[in-house]
Amino acid sequence: MFNKNEILKKLIEEYDVKTTTDIQDMLKDLFASTIHQMLEAELDDHLGYDRYDNKNKNTKNSRNRYRNKNVKSDFGEITLNIPRDRNGDFEPKVIRNYENDISGIENQVIGMYSKGMSTRDISSHLKSIYGIDISHSLIAKITDRVLPLAHEWQSRALDMVYPIVFMGAIHYKVRSEGRIINKAAYIAIGVNLEGITEVLGIWIGENESSKYWLKVLTDVKNRGVKDILITSVDGLVGFSDAIKAVFPDTEIQRCVVHQIRNTLNYVSYKNRKEFAKDLKKVYAAITEEVALSELSLLEEKWGNQYAIALRSWRSNWNELATYFKYPQEIRTLIYTTNSMESYNRLLRKVTKSKSIFPSDDSLHKSLYLATMDISERWTQKIRNWTQILAHLSIYFEERILTLN
Repeated sequence: MFNKNEILKKLIEEYDVKTTTDIQDMLKDLFASTIHQMLEAELDDHLGYDRYDNKNKNTKNSRNRYRNKNVKSDFGEITLNIPRDRNGDFEPKVIRNYENDISGIENQVIGMYSKGMSTRDISSHLKSIYGIDISHSLIAKITDRVLPLAHEWQSRALDMVYPIVFMGAIHYKVRSEGRIINKAAYIAIGVNLEGITEVLGIWIGENESSKYWLKVLTDVKNRGVKDILITSVDGLVGFSDAIKAVFPDTEIQRCVVHQIRNTLNYVSYKNRKEFAKDLKKVYAAITEEVALSELSLLEEKWGNQYAIALRSWRSNWNELATYFKYPQEIRTLIYTTNSMESYNRLLRKVTKSKSIFPSDDSLHKSLYLATMDISERWTQKIRNWTQILAHLSIYFEERILTLN
């Protein structure tokens, strides 16, 4: 029976191991030798007889020397001697003919890229850790392998009904036909009937427009969504028309936080604190009637100074006030696009090292990988979801029962 310690002692003596680098070199050599023995065993099995065992040879096929193959491993780059057969039909399993990487480094590259590391940083990291030189272009090719997965994810079937969908866009600079232009990543985040949050899709288009949102919503519908109960959106002109064109029964909640920010931009610094305090009485009111009363008082007090700031509250009231009809649990969830802003903040954190993307595919690839990473954290139900769904089932009873 082999004594492990005795074997290790002999190996240390044979390789004259004195440093951790010596250990790595020893393991690298042993790894290559082990792979070689496995390849020889595979060829023996393929031919049906062991090397030098000509008595049991029942085939005209035979060994035909070796070919060298450089592969990347966890111990760095190694050169293997791949045995060949004379017929040329031996295909080893331990290392496939097309494989040049047996280290899992490709998965590491994709993992680092999904965390926001640039191709330059990834290349430097692999060089320092593994001693492997991987060009920026090769890293790009490796990460491009996720594009089919991204396209499959983007076209996957969706649920028939989503109680709540948040929609918004985040902007990036993309190189196109020799020019650098601004592009929008249109994003839809849905909360399904189980209370789990999921990104429904990411669409890359020109700067945010209601026309493109119409295209996004049509795609969502084509992927199986029959109904959206409530949408929470920003104040883009024409957004509501795009939603109603595809989902006519959907209730629209314009983001109140966006509205507040836009309003305060028109208020002078010296009045902002007092104005904000008065404004809070409007959006924090218990009922819509109280909110309208407070809005009238706000207009009486500040209307002469800040007519422009207050005008949009009246003109957009129907969509700003949607949340008043619901209990507090639903109000808190829909009156702001916090879910969207939180997601966008994580995307910006991941993509901040890439000031300009070379193509739409490059941008979509980065956002997809980041989304997969972010989505792993979204395993918990929305807080108070049982209560929220109970209330929604009362307000939208027929629509939920019909489609669920």
